[in-house]
Amino acid sequence: MSDDIDRKILRALHYAPRASFRLIGEVAGVSEQTAARRYHALRREGVMRVIGLVNPEVHGQARWIARIRCRPDRVGPLAEALARRPDIAYAGLVSGGAEIICVIHSAVEVQRDDVLLRQLPKSASVLDVSIDLIIHPFGAADTAVWAGYGGHLTPEQIRRLTADRPPAPSGPLLPLTAEDAPLLDALAEDGRTTHTQLAELTGWSKARVARRLDSLESSGTLSYEVDLLPERLGHQLNAMLWLRVAPARLQRVGDELAGHDEVAFAGAISGDHNVLSIVNCRDAEDFYRYLTTRVAAVPGIDGYSVSIRVRRLKQAASLIAHGRLVHPGLA
Repeated sequence: MSDDIDRKILRALHYAPRASFRLIGEVAGVSEQTAARRYHALRREGVMRVIGLVNPEVHGQARWIARIRCRPDRVGPLAEALARRPDIAYAGLVSGGAEIICVIHSAVEVQRDDVLLRQLPKSASVLDVSIDLIIHPFGAADTAVWAGYGGHLTPEQIRRLTADRPPAPSGPLLPLTAEDAPLLDALAEDGRTTHTQLAELTGWSKARVARRLDSLESSGTLSYEVDLLPERLGHQLNAMLWLRVAPARLQRVGDELAGHDEVAFAGAISGDHNVLSIVNCRDAEDFYRYLTTRVAAVPGIDGYSVSIRVRRLKQAASLIAHGRLVHPGLA
């Protein structure tokens, strides 16, 4: 990561993933051409990707968090195989490399064809597995992402970026059709693919592309995420906090955690520890500071355990290959 300009560009994309380079440049204090050049360099180097994501609920799926304790000699091949599955949204190795943590998209009621959830406990590589439902993500759109890399913007700059942003999705989710496939495939590879390019890929007019995107986004079927690689931004330690919180304090604790700059995700889950918080810190001492100051100041946390990631394999719609975020089809 070179300087504060890159950080401001990343921050601008967080508020407006498909904003024009002209607007991004104005917010970052550089020209349109410089903003575009910096963005493409960050994407080419695998530091970040803007991706279009389809809500798994459209397909009747929920998000499950799995903790898979494996035989040390077999954990690598299993982890790599899981990361390449399209129904796996996140995968990483923790606990010294003997445990895989992954997020699985699958139906709430396990069906006969949900092979992964049925077969994981039976695998010869697996010693133990626990699977909990991710019940609810915490935080508003502006707070429920990792913000620890800096580049903070002023309220006026944020207002400019979000002035044309549509209201929060109100549902119901819009069903997808076969005609949507080229559109969604292109956005999964690059969430900033232009209307002109999407029109060429789909054979639609630009007006039809714009209408379809507006319908998918306003219903909550399609959203955009800025996928970042924290290690490339100076944050080498990634931890998962498994917290125990009384139900009466669940929402308040979750929203407060989601607002921490160090937190990449906070959500309510089933199981004995009912809140999951994913944290990015610079190093062990920075993590200790976070635990003993920010987490310690949140009332309502009755207990916790920690999983330290030792290798990141997949996040959102990106595989991690040779220290870079890449589209799964290119790894």
